[in-house]
Amino acid sequence: MKKTTLFRKLIKNPQILQLPCCHDGLSAKVLEQAGFKAIAAAGYGLSGSLLGMPDMGLLTGSEMIAQYKNICDAVNVPVFVDIDTGFGDVQNVIRAVRDCQKAGAAGLFIEDQTYPKRCGHMEGKSVVQAEEYLPKLKAALWAREDPDFVITARTDAHAVFGLEEALRRATLYARTGADMVFVEALSTPDEMRRVNRTLQELDTPSMANMIEGGKTPLLSAAELQNLGYSVAAYPCGSVFTATKALQGWAAHLKSHGTTAGYLDRMLTFDEYLEFMGAHEMRDREKQFRTPGRGPESNE
Repeated sequence: MKKTTLFRKLIKNPQILQLPCCHDGLSAKVLEQAGFKAIAAAGYGLSGSLLGMPDMGLLTGSEMIAQYKNICDAVNVPVFVDIDTGFGDVQNVIRAVRDCQKAGAAGLFIEDQTYPKRCGHMEGKSVVQAEEYLPKLKAALWAREDPDFVITARTDAHAVFGLEEALRRATLYARTGADMVFVEALSTPDEMRRVNRTLQELDTPSMANMIEGGKTPLLSAAELQNLGYSVAAYPCGSVFTATKALQGWAAHLKSHGTTAGYLDRMLTFDEYLEFMGAHEMRDREKQFRTPGRGPESNE
């Protein structure tokens, strides 16, 4: 089954889809190994991983999509990605959507913030008029070459204009044809329930965004499903965890002059090679080097 088809089935499944975000190929492999059926990649983690900077619209479209290709190549599960505000006008959106498909993504979301955008849980956001966003959404829907590729509309209007405007935009985006709608930074379960009730009437799946320390209550997958969500994304956990772990390792090394006392919190050399698939690669290499032999075809 194509990854796009599988991802579409997963968001339509009655069971909520947990969608943790990676920030590079390594973290993508960790999430796949943990057993998640699909994963995501978004600007928050990529900005930190690639640039060492916050999610404030500093990554270019080409930088993001190049990393998406690396991530998609690293795993066998569907990958859902972020194209911020589309990197420009409708022509840029068309290019971004097609490039994400070529990179191997199973779907994406595009948001209605002004450019440069910022993380949806930061202060000081602003959004364009809905009528300015709609051409980008329509262009994204038109640009997909695989009909199963999932196009998600995101609105950040709640923080700027309040719940009623967020509901109006969610309804408008669903009626325009978005496969899923993502209303960012809701602040109470009652608001979340109301958004989902509106979208369910339009037969449109809804995505929650669980950010540790963010504006939305940190609820369990079961609680989010009961509120009506189809997907729960976790955009920051991987990069928060990696940063904390690296701080611990660096502090220990600086303080003790060795990592000998830190080994129980690290993979061993061989465990890391095993995780990365180095042994299989070496075995395949030997087949090429054996006279008169080559690896069996994958076809």
